[in-house]
Amino acid sequence: MLTFRTALSLSFSEGNPFPLGASPAPDGSINFAVTSQFASSVELCLFTDKRHPTKETHRIPLTGRKGDTWFMRISGIPENTTYGYRVDGVWDPLAGLFFNRHKLLLDPYARHIDGPSRFHASLISLDPERRMNTVDSSPHAPRAFVPSQDLYDWEDDTRPCTPMSESVICELHVKGFSKLNPKVPPRLRGTYAGLAHPASIEYLRDLGVTAVQLLPIHQHLDDGFLLDRGLVNYWGYNTLGFFAPDARYAAGNDPVTEFRDMVKALHRAGLEVILDVVYNHTCEAGVDGPTCLFRGFDNIIYYHTDPARPGNYVDFTGCGNSVDVSHPRTLRLVMDSLRYWVEEMHVDGFRFDLAVELGRTIDSYSRRATFFQAIHQDPVLCGTKMIAEPWDLGNGGYQIGNFPNDWAELNGKFRDGVRRFWRGDPGVSGELAARITGSEDLFSHNRRTPASSVNFITSHDGFTLNDLVSYNQKHNLNNGEKNADGDSHNISFNHGVEGPATDPVVNELRKRQIRNFFATLICSQGVPFLLAGDERLRSQSGNNNGYCQDNEISWISWNDTPDGTAMYQFVRKLLQLRRDHPVLRRNTFFNGRALDESGLPDICWLRPDGKVKESIDWEAEKAGSFSVLIHGSERERSLLFIFNARQETREFHFPKEPKSSWELVIDTSESSLHGTRAGYSETVFVVQRSMQIWKQSLK
Repeated sequence: MLTFRTALSLSFSEGNPFPLGASPAPDGSINFAVTSQFASSVELCLFTDKRHPTKETHRIPLTGRKGDTWFMRISGIPENTTYGYRVDGVWDPLAGLFFNRHKLLLDPYARHIDGPSRFHASLISLDPERRMNTVDSSPHAPRAFVPSQDLYDWEDDTRPCTPMSESVICELHVKGFSKLNPKVPPRLRGTYAGLAHPASIEYLRDLGVTAVQLLPIHQHLDDGFLLDRGLVNYWGYNTLGFFAPDARYAAGNDPVTEFRDMVKALHRAGLEVILDVVYNHTCEAGVDGPTCLFRGFDNIIYYHTDPARPGNYVDFTGCGNSVDVSHPRTLRLVMDSLRYWVEEMHVDGFRFDLAVELGRTIDSYSRRATFFQAIHQDPVLCGTKMIAEPWDLGNGGYQIGNFPNDWAELNGKFRDGVRRFWRGDPGVSGELAARITGSEDLFSHNRRTPASSVNFITSHDGFTLNDLVSYNQKHNLNNGEKNADGDSHNISFNHGVEGPATDPVVNELRKRQIRNFFATLICSQGVPFLLAGDERLRSQSGNNNGYCQDNEISWISWNDTPDGTAMYQFVRKLLQLRRDHPVLRRNTFFNGRALDESGLPDICWLRPDGKVKESIDWEAEKAGSFSVLIHGSERERSLLFIFNARQETREFHFPKEPKSSWELVIDTSESSLHGTRAGYSETVFVVQRSMQIWKQSLK
């Protein structure tokens, strides 16, 4: 045991191998337990000097060992002490062994990490000559706080448990959502408390969403190459701590309590909390990245490595490493993390970044992979919302429709099909029809439902909706990568002017297209997914990869413009329409058969002349122009959607059946008065590149 000039008196006992992490006991002692299969020794490092918080004061060998777990119980540790580990063993990078006692390692089970985490050159294990880097990393390495007893009072917190078919998800960044909101007190803006503030909650509730999906709030590490450019990893897809809410987003010194307060406040408003989680890779990147977490404990266990060359990573993510959840140790950590966020932090679901990687072995992907089976049988997680980003960068990485039955999936084909349709691409009407009816072709197998499809047109990754109709090309020069980063395939259209326009005709067409996108998204079968700020016409000035822009480029502006206010009200009206009409939230796919004694099918596709579309009509080379009738039951109104993606106004006939009058509820051209009524024998004119929604009038 090594003690550095301190009068502090600590006492030690054997402790227990479970639970993993640092666990406080009622008597004030702390049990430390961590796993490493191939280590020769594990030392606990304490930082107890409040005047010099980065100075290591104690180095204590963990003498208890059971299997691969090292442990010890310690009494007398003062409050606000931080800690880390030094792990020694064989140094053989070619064999995938990176044991380096000069590098301070973060407890993988850390609940509260000391401040923002940043890359520093001392964290790297390899020196420029590819030898062991013996520079001590402890002054710059991330450290965890030694925990105290958890006495948080959840009061009467109850999860909303909104059915997936009833859900409307709003994706947002904790900081970017409230950072500029003048209705939130300055000290709370951009924090968990800022999202929990009544001004934030009232805005979301009034809009009509049911859940917020938070960009990663697990503690992350800012990349060295970004820091060199004066930037940071704003999105946070660079995970360091799978159990720790990021301290960056806390208004005070206790991110755990503040996060819980936020969840409790959102739940009281009926809003669910879904976390965007990154279990597919970590901030340690490739072998030249920082060694501060898994690499120093057991590199070849936690990461996919090449069996023939263990010193090389198999990278399915494009981030340098890929976490191997097929290994029991890694699987246990990820499962413990998920249960922690559900049981101890009360979150309602997860969106898994690059989720295909979680179902991989070195050779292939399987929807029956160990990870998916573990979640399926887990009594805590099996009823939690699970949403997959159904792709990664490995071979065969696009697996949409191939996740377990009780999972939902982000539907990239919906995004692309809707974008192409409203851009005016020919021959995509059939694709649009498949997407707006729940993507039966992708999800109907194994008794999956339309709610398996999470429909989106924009997300954090790509153009905002305003930019989608304003730019043909990405404009990412501010990222410092010479505009080489970000996707170049955006299926966008600037309508004749790149960026902001002064032509009122162009601006009106752009707003109409945004209304088209919103109306198509919200009234499609499946789960609508909105990007926060789109309803306010937020722009990133053409940047489609704002991952490093922690500034006004990414933050939502709360300056209320007439156009922004009008779009907000339009989206709010659409979400109310969705709530009012159960036919927009079906739990089964359409089958074309009669619903009731009227003999009318549940869905019917029509040509502009009101006649049923034939097979040949779907092969038209022109932009889409058709209508669809969704027939309600005896107690529900039927709805008629009229789509006109062409560049000319077209005349449409109402269907012959049902023989009733119709009421206009949505017109994206805003050229007709809402509430206009028409008989079934009449015709209507639909402006170019617009759509209308009519509801059947009551008898």
